[in-house]
This record gives sequence, structure tokens and C-alpha cells, in this order.
Amino acid sequence: MSLANWLSLLGLTFATFIFNTSEFVPIGLLTDIKTDFHLTEATVGMLISVYAWAVMILSLPLMLLVSKMEMKRLMLWLVGLFAVFQFMSFLSSSYAMLMLSRIGVACTHAVFWSVISPIAVRIVPDKYRSVALSMVVTGSSVAMILGMPLGRIIGLHVGWRITFLSIGIFAALTLVYMAFRLPRVPSRGGFSPRKLPALLRQKGVVGLYIFTLLISTSYYVGYSYIEPFMKQVAGMRDSLVTTTLMIYGGAGFLGSIAFSRYYNRNRKRFISVIVAIMSVCLLLLTPISGSWVTLIAVCALWGLAATAYNVAMQSNIILITTPESTSVAMSIFSGIFNLGIGSGAFFGGIICSQASIAYIGYAGALLGLTGLAYWVCRLGSRV
Repeated sequence: MSLANWLSLLGLTFATFIFNTSEFVPIGLLTDIKTDFHLTEATVGMLISVYAWAVMILSLPLMLLVSKMEMKRLMLWLVGLFAVFQFMSFLSSSYAMLMLSRIGVACTHAVFWSVISPIAVRIVPDKYRSVALSMVVTGSSVAMILGMPLGRIIGLHVGWRITFLSIGIFAALTLVYMAFRLPRVPSRGGFSPRKLPALLRQKGVVGLYIFTLLISTSYYVGYSYIEPFMKQVAGMRDSLVTTTLMIYGGAGFLGSIAFSRYYNRNRKRFISVIVAIMSVCLLLLTPISGSWVTLIAVCALWGLAATAYNVAMQSNIILITTPESTSVAMSIFSGIFNLGIGSGAFFGGIICSQASIAYIGYAGALLGLTGLAYWVCRLGSRV
């Protein structure tokens, strides 16, 4: 690849970093926001659920609305609006205002995750597509390593609002960089709603969406409440919780490497193994919570598998859909993935309120193993 390709991908990686950091930073700030607004964990957890459900509802209609727009211009608008809503989060004086700002961020998210992967693979030569996708996922991994934990550290020391202010400033800087470094990426043309039935009839598409819903729900039943779980069940100090979250995100680098090295050898086996790992890690959360070292190791393995799963599913969608329908297919994928995020956070909140936070891993594992059975028995051979 040329230097220009690398610099363009770097801009997309920056953008992925800030979007991912913003999406998951409430998880690391759950306790602080709860204390500030005098709310329960389940109520604050709705920041995650409502955000995800907004993305789910808006992904397809917003993508259809902007499908004719030149993609560089679209990306710049998305990052700019994203920054504005981060500043609104910083200014939030009530839970309702914070929720409204998060819904605004969700609107930009809904389109961003529909176009980021298609843009990445279009600005590089075909043989470097897996590298481009891996770099995008690297942005997500760095968000887990530095973004969310750093946001949590800022929140602990100077208040959670400053975390959102920092994200907004970084987004503004990324906007300027992308304005100069990202090449124009012409739209493949508008996508009419009349074409949706044909898209859904493409081999394996609906099955991948069902599988995505099961696994994303499974994952977020546990992950949405991992911060209070580590404090309440494992008895970890704040500093150790932050360190564990950084290790979790760092393992995502290894997941990205595993994808680029092993995914194309046997896609069905690769996805089967990583989903099995995710499910087993969820199952082990409570039984091994008495040993911090073991819990950190399990979280690292969980983070590796989760990152590998995410990039593998995006790659599958790109592979099995036609070029003109890829962005819309990705918007549906993003919507369904976020339905899983919202559902996982919602069900996890119910478990925390009505039973015990110690049970979130068991519930997530049950859903994960159900998804694995569906993949192995019905879907794997079709994609």
C-alpha cells in the first residue's frame, strides 16, 4: 500500500477510536453517573440500552436517506455532528439532557458504522482489504485499551462530564485531519427500499443477522455491567478495575491479528472457536471471581475473542452481499448488533435488580451457547 493509503486508513482508525470510546465510556462511568444523578444501576444502564436501540431503529432509514451522498463528505458531517453532541453531553445538567445528547450521538453512530468498513476496503487495493478491516478494528481495540479506561480515569478525578468534553475535542481534531487526508469516495448510487427483499434473499444474510442478535445480546448481558461486577463481586479496587479494562482492550489487538492470520483459512471453524471462547469466558466470570489474576486472564481472552468476532462478522457481510448493497447490509447489521447491545444491557439490568449481578455471566453464556449451536448446526455451511 502507498503512504497515502496508510494515512487515509489512519484517519478512519482515529474516527473508529472516538466513536467506540464514546459508545462504551458510560460502562466505565456507570457508578459515577449513578451517584451524580442519584439513580440505580439499572436506570443508568438505560443510557446504553436507549443508545443501542436508537442505533437499531435509525440505521436503515438514515442510511437509505444518505445513500447517494459522496462518502468523504458524509464522513465529515458525521464526525462534526458527533463532536457537537459530545459537547452537549458535557453541558448536561440532568439525566434527561444526557440521554437526549446520547440519542444525538446514536444518530451519527447509526450511519458511521454502516459506512466505515465499506470506505476502508474501497480506499485500498483489493489484496489489502483484510489489512484495512484490521486497522478499523484496531481503532476499536485502542478505544478499549486507552479510550474507555482513560475516560474512566478522567471521570474519577475531575468528573464524568470532562470525559465527554475530551471526546468532543478529539473528534474535532479528527475532523480536521480527515478533511485533508481522506480521499473522495464516490457513492455506489442510491439504494431503494424496493431492493431490500432481494438483499435479504442473498444466501446466508438473514441467518447472519439472527446469529448476530444472539451473540451480541449474549456479550452485552455481561459486558454492560462488568465494571460494577468487578467491584461488587470480585472486590477489585478502582485502579485494578481500570487496569483490567485496559488489558481487556489490549487483547483486542491479538484478536485482530488472529483474524488477519486465520480467518480466511476456515471461516466456519474460526467463528465457531471464537464464539465458544466468548461463551466459556462468560460462564467462568463468577466461579473465578475470587482470584483477581484468573479473572483478568479470562477478561483478556474474552476481549481477544470479542474483537475477532466483530471483524469476522463485518467481513462476512461484505463477502456475501453485492457491492451496491454493502452499505445498506452493514446498516442492517449495525442495527441488529445494537438491538443486541440494548437487549443485553436491558436483560442484564433486570438480572442485577431482580436477582444478583453475579448471575450476568451465566445468562450471557446461555445465550452465547445457543448462538453457537445455531451457527454450527444451521448457518456455518451457508456463509
